[in-house]
Amino acid sequence: MSNLEPITITALEHTISRCDKCSLSKSRNRTVPGEGDYNAQVMVVGEAPGSNEDKTGRPFAGRAGNLLNELLSSVGIKRSQIYITNMLKCRPPSNRDPQQTEIDSCEPYLALQISLIQPSVIITLGRFSFSNFFPGIPLSKARGIVREWNGIKILPVYHPAAALYNPGLKPKLLQDFQKITSLININESSASEQSQMADATQLSLFDGHFE
Repeated sequence: MSNLEPITITALEHTISRCDKCSLSKSRNRTVPGEGDYNAQVMVVGEAPGSNEDKTGRPFAGRAGNLLNELLSSVGIKRSQIYITNMLKCRPPSNRDPQQTEIDSCEPYLALQISLIQPSVIITLGRFSFSNFFPGIPLSKARGIVREWNGIKILPVYHPAAALYNPGLKPKLLQDFQKITSLININESSASEQSQMADATQLSLFDGHFE
């Protein structure tokens, strides 16, 4: 990551657009860096762009994206309020699974995105996304269980595309997404409490100065 210099999300997106670190740069039409609120509390990390994303340069632009929008809407969150990206920033040919060399090439980009956005909650969609944060733990056993990673709440869920092929997974996705608002509220409450404590401390110091 030492060779990555951008200090803003827009600069990072420009760097990604010119990336040739792996063979996917030869087969892609467009890179798909990510989009959304650069100050979002919630960040969504998928696995890799598909054909629609490769054409538009936007993450989750197809049917899986429509379902993701529905899942977010079910908990009162607009897509514009979050930041969405993928592990890979280019589409693997024929939508095959990401290869480890490709994941390794893109990992510094994702690390920078997390560092710059500083989300309170990261929702991982699918097994490849989850394993980036917790390698070796099967998603089938981890799904819906909130874990902490570097001070960030990680909520692993099934990929929306899986529910398109297996509609029986959709109720589980809806159930897991219900946990997002409580995670945000917890973080907001914690921040509010810390602010109140800081204000009380400053007031105490101010009062003591004039006793």
